[in-house]
Amino acid sequence: MSRRCELTGTGPMVGYNVSHAHNKTKRRFLPNLQKKRVWVPEENRWITIKATAKAFKTLDKKGLYTMLKENELKLK
Repeated sequence: MSRRCELTGTGPMVGYNVSHAHNKTKRRFLPNLQKKRVWVPEENRWITIKATAKAFKTLDKKGLYTMLKENELKLK
């Protein structure tokens, strides 16, 4: 499974660890992915979504179908 948000498409970013002497070594910033079951009342079933914590906060605010429509996604 890839480390990618199913709702927003957010993935790992690349950057540097910078020491006090300003030596740089490559590192990855991984997204804060969580698995959560979401109730879909229109289909009368639960679905499991792997998404970032920020995406779940937005999901609570906007709703599932609004987020799917904005990101041009469909339920499987």
